Amino acid sequence: MWILRGLARTLWPLLPLLLLPLLPLLLAAAGVDVKARSCGEVRQAYHAKGFNLLNVPHQEISGEHLHVCPQGYTCCTSDMEDKLHQQSKLEFEKLVEESSHDMRATFVSRHKKFDEFFLELLDNSERSLSSMFTRTFGKLYMKNSEVFQDLFTELKRYYTGGNVNLEEMLNDFWSRLLERMFQLLNSQYHFTDDYLECVSKYSDQLKPFGDVPRKLKAQVTRALIAARTFVQGLMVGREVANRVARVNVAPACVRALTRMLYCPYCRSMPGLKPCQNYCQNVMRGCLANQADLDPEWNVFIDAMLLVAERLEGPFSIEAVIEPIDVKISEAIMSMQDNSGLLSAKVFQRCGPPKALGAGRSARGISDVFSARFRPFPPEERPTTATGTFLDRLVVDIKEKLKVSKRFWSNLPDEVCAEGKLTESDEDQCWNSHAKARYFPEVVKEGLTNQVNNPEVNLDITRPDTLIRQQIMALRVMTNKLRNAYNGNDIYFQDSSDEGSSSGSGSGCSDGCTTEATIPGSEAPVIGADRSDERTAVAGKTFSHRPSSLLMATAVVATLSATQPRWR
Repeated sequence: MWILRGLARTLWPLLPLLLLPLLPLLLAAAGVDVKARSCGEVRQAYHAKGFNLLNVPHQEISGEHLHVCPQGYTCCTSDMEDKLHQQSKLEFEKLVEESSHDMRATFVSRHKKFDEFFLELLDNSERSLSSMFTRTFGKLYMKNSEVFQDLFTELKRYYTGGNVNLEEMLNDFWSRLLERMFQLLNSQYHFTDDYLECVSKYSDQLKPFGDVPRKLKAQVTRALIAARTFVQGLMVGREVANRVARVNVAPACVRALTRMLYCPYCRSMPGLKPCQNYCQNVMRGCLANQADLDPEWNVFIDAMLLVAERLEGPFSIEAVIEPIDVKISEAIMSMQDNSGLLSAKVFQRCGPPKALGAGRSARGISDVFSARFRPFPPEERPTTATGTFLDRLVVDIKEKLKVSKRFWSNLPDEVCAEGKLTESDEDQCWNSHAKARYFPEVVKEGLTNQVNNPEVNLDITRPDTLIRQQIMALRVMTNKLRNAYNGNDIYFQDSSDEGSSSGSGSGCSDGCTTEATIPGSEAPVIGADRSDERTAVAGKTFSHRPSSLLMATAVVATLSATQPRWR
């Protein structure tokens, strides 16, 4: 007896739903005249969606033909249900795209801003050095300018994704500069290539440029690693967000969406909105795979925030790259001031050099370095096209990144926001069968929790492949960001190498420009579309270069204090 009572309690709430399709037949058998309701509102709403009203009933018809919506008296034909089924899918895709638009736009716009800022910073620094050295030394600098041009070419190539070992490249720059300077300071002698190689061999012991090369190498390496990796992180965040927002809508999800969004049409209530908890169950089922991305997404955002700290303060890329011309001039002055002692030590180790022939005039040191090295006055410093400084960009992006945490697990709630899609009155909303309260509890987010979802029947043993690929992409990028925060570069795959990479490395070949390449063994490559952005190829002319230059006032105080000169 107690078993029957329990069964009765279980079935009693469902009895109206079970009898609903039979109600017209029962009433007819009892001799009751049933008058079908008008479908006028449904026709109007259906037409507003852009559908043809041909074959749309004017009054309710029997609904045995329906596969998704309740089969009582209805205003829907099979063709209407099919069209509303497709409409549900399209509207869901639009809802997700709109709800994620601001977050995705943040990654797009901030990636572009930071990329332009860093590239312009390198351009400006090179231009500043060239301008000052040209005004000071004229043809003498111009004859040796390729040493400095090559330095900036390699810095840009590293930043834009080239396979460059920063430490080796900077060592090579100082070696070349030493050879040129040593010849200029001892222009009365002739030096063979072997002799100059001997000079470079003892550079670590002689320290001709003082401590500048060591300090500058540490600062430039750390700053560029952070800048390049941060921009690549913005790229990966942009691509992952764009891909995940283009949801793969499962058939079970489309059926649930149709029941939620358009079955009220079939019941002659086109204006009735779904109950909020009902909507959340549907959306948590449809966005279950996206929610599984959230833990890795949050870890990625935390890593981005850490590296953002490296873009601030006295060792940021702006603080390091802007005054690089001053640092190089300090190194040159150090060599000038100790040129006599340096030359004597070199002659002792490498042997006496061969003097120039009597028929050739030798210029003295004072003739070579007669000009004074003069800084820019403040009013002559170049200005920035972006109109902002790095610290302000960083403050802005940090706030935006913090807001984007837990985005994917909160997305169902965002879509089902009260008043946006759902009805706030819990008793006057669509509960999947009628205008009434929705009683089931809201399930937790994530694929495994959907086993208890009463609205979306998902196969929890088959995760979405694309989502799993994006999880791996985030994991790889997070590892790069953590290394960058600690000042360590990691090996990137250069597409010009057949499976080999070396040194500081890069994301791809020269023309790839700050694109993060994710090794195929770890995660799928994210092919970023930068057709609307600046493509900077190191060593070549930049396309659509900004019309003006970055403000570089930070070097003025240093320059005015030193008044450097080449004797």
